[in-house]
Amino acid sequence: MVKSLALQGVGRRKTSIARVYMKPGKGEILINGRPHNDYLGRQTLNMIVSQPLKLLSSDGKYDICVNVKGGGLSGQAGAIRLGIAKALVKANPEVRAPLKKEKYLTRDPREVERKKYGKHKARKRPQFSKR
Repeated sequence: MVKSLALQGVGRRKTSIARVYMKPGKGEILINGRPHNDYLGRQTLNMIVSQPLKLLSSDGKYDICVNVKGGGLSGQAGAIRLGIAKALVKANPEVRAPLKKEKYLTRDPREVERKKYGKHKARKRPQFSKR
């Protein structure tokens, strides 16, 4: 894929970063060089990735190439969805309103809470004993 001619979008979720490159085509989605069904595995994650395309009825209109790193599969799927939505807005600014209404253009700000000293995890405490 020629990346200089493609529409680009960057998505982030937790610690995952997805760089999305889109060009007119027949609807292939490649994630790190593999088809999205093989890479993500679970049906729910495949559905998350294709949500912006289904909302705009542009399922078979674009070939999408994604480079994603960091985090787990769920965070990566969320990052890819945001990247695809941003690239679709670059392709056609009129689709911004429906994507924004469904919150596909909003970065999810939730991150993992850090571990504190004196505790087992972020909030889990050692067992309390009176004596």
